[in-house]
Amino acid sequence: MPPEVIEILSAEEVRRTLNRLASQIVERVRDLSQLALLGVHTRGVPLAHLLANQIQLLEDVKVPVGAIDITFYRDDLAQIATRTPAKTNIPFDLAGKKVVLVDDVIYRGRTIRAALNAISDYGRPEGILLAVLVDRGHRELPIHPDFTGKKLPTSAEEKVKVFLQDIDGRDAVELLKPNSP
Repeated sequence: MPPEVIEILSAEEVRRTLNRLASQIVERVRDLSQLALLGVHTRGVPLAHLLANQIQLLEDVKVPVGAIDITFYRDDLAQIATRTPAKTNIPFDLAGKKVVLVDDVIYRGRTIRAALNAISDYGRPEGILLAVLVDRGHRELPIHPDFTGKKLPTSAEEKVKVFLQDIDGRDAVELLKPNSP
């Protein structure tokens, strides 16, 4: 039996949420010339580009965007589905930068821990902040986002699916609830 699908954010709500997150980043990072966004593959990368575009509209500042793949930094590869690693692309020097790490969903915190380990192999930024579209709770590690689009308490059985125009042909966030037998 297919899971029950509940729309959490519509395309318009995703747009508004990204606008709010971009505004919060601008308010928090005083020197925008030192700001850089680093998206976690897969959906964190287009989210980072969307945030950079919105910051440029707000402040007329072009923010550099990079992409980081954390596959080989994970400590739970045996428990997750295997995938082909993507290419890490950091087209700027991390030294002295205020890096905003961008991901679509934070759950247990393991992806972000892996991303922090990966970043340390590429340099030492002045600071790292975390922006997520959805925080579903259930942390196993003491990692919490600095910028959160939507807090969505979930059960371990539920799934959150983020759809982005660049990858999926539409923008939305959905909650998948398993059907009871």
